[in-house]
Amino acid sequence: MARSLRIGWFILLSLWVNGLASAQTKGSDKEWQEILNAAKQEGKVVVAGSPDPVMRNEIIPKFTARTGVAVEFIAGRSSQIVSRVETERSAGIYSVDVFLAGPDTTAIDLYGNKMIDPLKPLLMLPEVVDGTKWKTGKVWFVDPDERFVVRPFSSVATLLFINTDYVKPEEMRSYRDLLNPKWRGKISTEEPTTTGAGANMAARFYTQVGEEFVKALYIDQKPTPTRERRQMSDWLARGTQPICLNCREDDVRPLVKDGFKILEIFELVGLPGTTNGSPWLLSLANKAPHPKAAQVFANWILSKEGLETYARGYGSATLRTDISESYLNPGNLPKTGVKYFDDTDWKWIVTGRHESREKVWKLLKTR
Repeated sequence: MARSLRIGWFILLSLWVNGLASAQTKGSDKEWQEILNAAKQEGKVVVAGSPDPVMRNEIIPKFTARTGVAVEFIAGRSSQIVSRVETERSAGIYSVDVFLAGPDTTAIDLYGNKMIDPLKPLLMLPEVVDGTKWKTGKVWFVDPDERFVVRPFSSVATLLFINTDYVKPEEMRSYRDLLNPKWRGKISTEEPTTTGAGANMAARFYTQVGEEFVKALYIDQKPTPTRERRQMSDWLARGTQPICLNCREDDVRPLVKDGFKILEIFELVGLPGTTNGSPWLLSLANKAPHPKAAQVFANWILSKEGLETYARGYGSATLRTDISESYLNPGNLPKTGVKYFDDTDWKWIVTGRHESREKVWKLLKTR
């Protein structure tokens, strides 16, 4: 009798729990549909980010087809976008809804200058808020408040690329091989004296290897600096600068498809591997002109469909557990048990990198 009662109570409890979950799901579906309808009424979402082809060619068409919301994309370097937004805001103009920005811009400018709103309360898609869908056990908010800035990627970063028609793999084993006089004038770098990838790499070298190495590499080796990233991949292909410190994988991939013998190197002896959150950190602008559309975009870009589309196009490892990583170069995947230098660590961005970068800039003034 007691056993029958326990079974009966268990069945009733199960029915109640399932009914509650079903009601919550239906409620969530209804709320999401209302937000989606409001987003369509707003007409569009304005997203600011770097000029990645995957954004224009894949993300925007797929998002609009899925949601019915148009995307206006403001493309440019993060520093340029922030300068534009600051100028507009000083005139009372608020034009941007969503930022897909680099770590320095996000931490120092957007978060530091209170240009963004909390994102955490606006995430609601079940597949986004479900902790089992994330390697970190939850959506990773990396800001000190754990509410404003999401990091959805973590890959082993490319250290450099070489054109093996000009540089043999065995000639590039140790970090000191970069200092071989043979490569003087044969190395390209993004301009290291302004904020960006070039300065960030130099700051990391300064921290990991030391001042003398930075001086030898960036002064004595006479690398060719540029602010045009695609120029570096062109030099890499033609062999004029067959060693590239800051080429991007999505720029190099077409070269490999065209038959150029390009090798991606992730670490050198004496210079451990690095992880980062490229291509971007996600945040929402405060006083956004299209708040519901911004909410829809943020939820969708963190979904399996949104994040997988971007990750495949860009070549980065996501933090979602339900996205196949077969498309990645195995070198991009962080290995279990290996300690990496995290170049997107918040404390490193706002203190360590800034301090090291200032020392690098002071050093490079003597060039």
